Amino acid sequence: MGKVICIGLGPGDPDLMSVRADRLLRGAAHVAYFRKAGRPGKARQTVEGLLAEGVTEYPMEYPVTTEIHFSDPEYNRILSAFYDDWTDRLAKVAQTGDVIVLCEGDPFFYGSFMHLHSRLQGRCKVEVVPGITGMSGCWTATDMPITWGDDVMTVLMATLPEDELATRAADTNALVVMKIGRNLPKLRRALDAAGRLEDAWIVEQGTMPGQTVQKLTDMGDEVPYFAIVLVHGQGRRP
Repeated sequence: MGKVICIGLGPGDPDLMSVRADRLLRGAAHVAYFRKAGRPGKARQTVEGLLAEGVTEYPMEYPVTTEIHFSDPEYNRILSAFYDDWTDRLAKVAQTGDVIVLCEGDPFFYGSFMHLHSRLQGRCKVEVVPGITGMSGCWTATDMPITWGDDVMTVLMATLPEDELATRAADTNALVVMKIGRNLPKLRRALDAAGRLEDAWIVEQGTMPGQTVQKLTDMGDEVPYFAIVLVHGQGRRP
């Protein structure tokens, strides 16, 4: 009997993987990873050149991403069936040996693997190797601490309603906003209403080739998927 082992790959730079994740990856005979249909997948791109010769790969292609809004019951139905199917497949592979699942960032921080983790309980042994989060890589790229002293940090999804984004942005010290994409105009309006727009930074492709760091006020309305908005705390310090 093997295990399903999910390894956090970190924010994108392969050098920022943990020693344990690197060791498990290089010795893996079975490697699974999420990707959008027709795309190579960011997780798989991150480990290019690191896999052993002869490894068996299992690309888990999402049946839906943004084609249906997540509030639509059909969205949950389709994705639930997808995760059920891959739970069965991975549990079967684990009967013959360990299978490594790749996860960008940290698996338990908005990672897709969490939906497999809950379903795999009682089916096989499961292990999770934590990774540096994407937001940590991004605030480091700004060369400024994200929090000082007693600062409270809030992590938001830009998919939230505009008024909720504005309320939560106004009621915190440091701010991290993820899942931006097409929500950038809405986020910009919300930060402006909260009085935080002038202090906001946006990091694209953090720690990866093509990384950019700029003030949000200098940014257009289109950003890639891998972009995070940051507002640094200015709290107590000696």
